[in-house]
Amino acid sequence: MARPSPSAVTVLAFAAVLAAAPARGDGVRPVPASADGVAEVAWRGAQDLVIYALGLVGVRYRYGGETPEGGLDCSGLVRHVFGQVAGIALPRTSKELARIGEPVVRTDLRAGDLVFFNTRGFAYSHVGIFLGDGRFVQAPSRGSAVAIADLGNGYWSKRYNGARRLVGVLPELPADDVPPALAASATP
Repeated sequence: MARPSPSAVTVLAFAAVLAAAPARGDGVRPVPASADGVAEVAWRGAQDLVIYALGLVGVRYRYGGETPEGGLDCSGLVRHVFGQVAGIALPRTSKELARIGEPVVRTDLRAGDLVFFNTRGFAYSHVGIFLGDGRFVQAPSRGSAVAIADLGNGYWSKRYNGARRLVGVLPELPADDVPPALAASATP
């Protein structure tokens, strides 16, 4: 995975990193000295999100499931990962998740973006977390487990509905509760 370019960091993300930096004794909040520094912090955060999600590969699927112990469905996987890594509660269904964050075109996907599919006869009926390199982690269906899939696979490619970016764009990600590295995302 390549290092992100400074252009990948938005003004909002820089403000979030600034707000999240711990203050020194004199009240000054040290932050990275350049856009490259902010991009590096963001890249580490995207990696943390992806690494946590990868750690759930093999967890059994359970419709309505929201914990690794009890099983996970697709939106439960997303909720669990963002809850554990970023400390936020996301909407429960994939359709609701498709309404938050900011839309992303397929060619601009970054690690940590949510990818959506029509797998049940209606748009946004399935969601996964983009890992980079054309792959995403997902909880597919009954009788299976959390797994890695390829966006280029014919099944997923035909059913792709779009993507949303949450990290670095949701005002609900309060800087005090989110690791500074999750204040932005970066290109894989």
